[in-house]
Amino acid sequence: MNNADLIIATLKSAGISRGFGIPSGNVLPLMEAMRRGGVDFVLTAHEGSAGFAADVTGRITGAPGLCIATLGPGATNLATGIGCAYLDRSPLIAITCNLNTDQLGRRIQMWIDHHALFKPITKATLQLRKGEIGATLAAAFALALSEPQGPVHLDLPEDVAVAPTSEPMPALAAPTKPTPAADAAIERAAELIDAARRPIAVLGASAMRLADPASLLAVIEHFNMPFATTTMAKGLIDEDHPLSLGCIERSCRQMQRRLLRSADLIVGLGYDTIEVEYEAWIGDVPLLQIDIEPVDVAPSVELAHQAVGDLSSSLMRLAARTANANTWLPDEIAAHRRAFAAALRPAGAEFTAHAAIDAVRRALPRNGVLAFDVGAHTHQIASQWPAHAPRTFLITNGWSSMGFGLPGAIAAKLARPDLPVVCLIGDGCFQMTCGEVATAKRLGITLPIVVLDDKWLALIKVKQIRRQLPLYGTALQAEDYREPPAHYFGVPAHGVRSAEALEDAVKTALAADGPTVIEAVVDSEHYIDTVYD
Repeated sequence: MNNADLIIATLKSAGISRGFGIPSGNVLPLMEAMRRGGVDFVLTAHEGSAGFAADVTGRITGAPGLCIATLGPGATNLATGIGCAYLDRSPLIAITCNLNTDQLGRRIQMWIDHHALFKPITKATLQLRKGEIGATLAAAFALALSEPQGPVHLDLPEDVAVAPTSEPMPALAAPTKPTPAADAAIERAAELIDAARRPIAVLGASAMRLADPASLLAVIEHFNMPFATTTMAKGLIDEDHPLSLGCIERSCRQMQRRLLRSADLIVGLGYDTIEVEYEAWIGDVPLLQIDIEPVDVAPSVELAHQAVGDLSSSLMRLAARTANANTWLPDEIAAHRRAFAAALRPAGAEFTAHAAIDAVRRALPRNGVLAFDVGAHTHQIASQWPAHAPRTFLITNGWSSMGFGLPGAIAAKLARPDLPVVCLIGDGCFQMTCGEVATAKRLGITLPIVVLDDKWLALIKVKQIRRQLPLYGTALQAEDYREPPAHYFGVPAHGVRSAEALEDAVKTALAADGPTVIEAVVDSEHYIDTVYD
């Protein structure tokens, strides 16, 4: 057995069944160990996609995702996906395969200091050395899975990879859990909620990693609190719940802000400000924060109290406290939900982006998974799409990088082949990652890839209009629309021009034996009113 074999055996024992990446000669020893050791190597079109796919794998499976790249440009490409895992708090192991140990630091083709590159965007960057493989891997897993979760980078020189070893398999320690919040802190939190007449809870990204998201619902229903969510937290509680207010700080955000500012207490449950800072929307409403880390707020925010510690423990103990009635009426919440839904869907003579999103939602079963990308459509989807279950609504909002949607959808389908998965992206995002269509075909996965085609980098176009700037550098296509080609990389492509045709196309694609590209030509002019209201 060599060190590469030991690395792969350890990864497999930790629950990792596949890794994403692009090979080079330096990567080959690790790839061969993966082949022998039963850990699948998934060839992606770009290393950034490998990082995004590993991020999503970590979110869905709970075990760290794995991504692999060569030195130099492979590492810099990979960095985009690693940064996603860092700011979106996803457990991940990133391995860069490097030169031989005696060549490190020399002026040799492709060499850069990987540790300097990854230090700002990982929890740790560690060198794999002969005789220390097991201890290094054990430390990496513990770090990646300890809260707040995140990526750990490992650098593997080629001579280390191929060197024989007699090291035993390391014992993998359990990740460090946050200590429980003090009883007095939980007691004070319950008192503040009880004293409030119009409390509103806002669920955030830390809550995504709860072992049992039902603990959130228990607190919400125990105190009868209306709740909103950040973008990434959608689905932690079924949004059909009568206390659901929808997503904040996306489309029609001013309507949400007005309701939030009518509260007399905002209760942040697992609210990580990496998605959106409180001062953007809270106004002068006092804040009660319950999370794993101290809250990061501007001086303008009135922080009434915070309970910092293990979130599961905090929620369990909150739900056991007595609860007084507040003044929220079911009809008031229902009326807001209806008004919010209507505002998101302004009338239009053409096939609108919001009609396309609704068509995809109708076609995807309730338990289906949506992966989407960053742009104006992100705002519209986040506010408009009803999510019904945890880990079914996949987006990057802490990192917020274009290019996430398609590799994220591929990873989701590999991790949960039992669930239907749809990818919904803008035309700019598709241009950035269309090579991953070939990855989906090679894997043979059923995956509708819906491209909302409006000829623009629409979010930047809206910002240019709002700032009274000329439209410049944001047009994606000047010529009139034509039908898409018959296929992309052998994947069938279809054009649709109506909501009915899109719904039918997605349903057909969900029954196909492989991926399908569906180009939906939409009118996105309503973004000027909904995305930046």
